[in-house]
Amino acid sequence: MPQLNKDATGRLATFGDLLGSAFAGLAAGTAVLLVFEAVMALTGLGEFGESNGWLMMILPVWLFVEEFRAEGFGAHRIMVGVLGAGFGVAMGMSVAGVVSGVAPALVSGGSGAVTGTVVYCLIWFYGLRWLSHRSG
Repeated sequence: MPQLNKDATGRLATFGDLLGSAFAGLAAGTAVLLVFEAVMALTGLGEFGESNGWLMMILPVWLFVEEFRAEGFGAHRIMVGVLGAGFGVAMGMSVAGVVSGVAPALVSGGSGAVTGTVVYCLIWFYGLRWLSHRSG
């Protein structure tokens, strides 16, 4: 298993580490959600695909909170975090809205979750470093 690179503050040091960790969380969330869906469908409590796919973001959100905490105090982390979350949710909801016309809630929410995760990772990693460098 490869070792994750972390800087002195405890943040993930490379974009690949951040995105890879977020995708690992998405994969674990997807597996748990699919098992839940299968159990619900087999017991007759619902149809497969009815659950909201956004639930697979639980572990990536936890990762993002830990990255936020590791950054330390400062207005730059709040600004980048809010912008990342705002753009991530907006892009994720846009993709989910487009996909919802042709796919069940599990797939449309999942596609929105993946999109939101990628957008947040991009804005958090590069925006934070750019703003930290600009502010000194």
